Amino acid sequence: MNLDVSPAERDFRERARTWLAEHAPREDPPEDPRGAQEFELAWQRLQFEAGWAGVSWPVEYGGLGLSLAEQLIWYEEYALAGAPQPRACFVGLRHAGPTLILRGSAAQKAEHLPPILKGELTWCQGFSEPAAGSDLAGLRTRGTVDGDHLVVNGQKIWTSYADVATYQELLVRTDPHAPRHRGITWVICDMRSPGIEVRPIRTLVGVSEFCEVFYDEVRVPLANVVGDLNDGWSVAMSTLSFERGTAFMAEQVSLDQTVTELIEVARHVVGPDGRRPAILDDEIARRLGRARSEVAALRAMTLAAVSRSSTQSQPGPEASMIRVLFGELEQRVAKLALDIVGPDSAGVVDAPARRRSWAQEYLWSLQATIAAGSKDIQRNIIGERVLGLPR
Repeated sequence: MNLDVSPAERDFRERARTWLAEHAPREDPPEDPRGAQEFELAWQRLQFEAGWAGVSWPVEYGGLGLSLAEQLIWYEEYALAGAPQPRACFVGLRHAGPTLILRGSAAQKAEHLPPILKGELTWCQGFSEPAAGSDLAGLRTRGTVDGDHLVVNGQKIWTSYADVATYQELLVRTDPHAPRHRGITWVICDMRSPGIEVRPIRTLVGVSEFCEVFYDEVRVPLANVVGDLNDGWSVAMSTLSFERGTAFMAEQVSLDQTVTELIEVARHVVGPDGRRPAILDDEIARRLGRARSEVAALRAMTLAAVSRSSTQSQPGPEASMIRVLFGELEQRVAKLALDIVGPDSAGVVDAPARRRSWAQEYLWSLQATIAAGSKDIQRNIIGERVLGLPR
């Protein structure tokens, strides 16, 4: 990848910075799923109408058709402006959409990509099950072919915003006799279909964005199969490669901003000895220095992934390296913030890179090494597919 900034990229950055400074929401998104969805869809519609949605998405589906390098520039400026990161819109924008671009049929792309970019609806993900979380190949939700439909029965869990989503990227087992990683199919499921029951789950941080989803004789048209019947594992790996790699570019930039803010906070709060600023404490200074260097390493890995993506259609298994470092670093930074700020960590600090208190950031960080595949699964992928180690 050529790291020299071209005149076109410099102009793109300036225009993005100016527009975001004038239009990025300053208020916090609502915590309830319905309120969060309405807030995010309105913000997404504004981006689309102004010509900033889908920077790297194909022009024929409403995107700008630009490079991943320009997508990264947009994410950087987005984070610097303190714009809200997608939550209710995350699945549609960051991996259902990219998966359809890569693996969907022309009809599926034409039907589903424009509404995602226009902020007309949201998606959710139906992958994890009570007995098949990190072990995704152990999923049991069945899809039985009946004429031109699949009849789906089973259960999913940890499905973010399932109670407000219109569509779901759903994995079902369509051949129970095939090996574990075969006989799985990736389908587009309309969440308004008869037979679907959604039950919200209240989490540790007091919100109910996670849900259980139950399927009782739910009929999904075979036209909604993405890729081929019984080839859903390869499609799911496309989805997860986006989720583990490029989908979190914006969050990586935000983490960099958080470390920068934390260094400044450490200059002004009293350290562990009760006398000097926290930044003068040797251990705190060491941990801040490590966080700063690891953020730089994370950025370098992301740039390398963007460079590889210019010659291949989707992120490779190296995306798991990015995800492991990002998740563990997010947790270390959150714990460091508690140690620096101390009892005041429960208070809200006004900062563009962060919309939660330090204590809330810490509680939220606990999911960072579980979401998108646990750190143990990611290390297995790195060992087997990157390093070539035996299973």
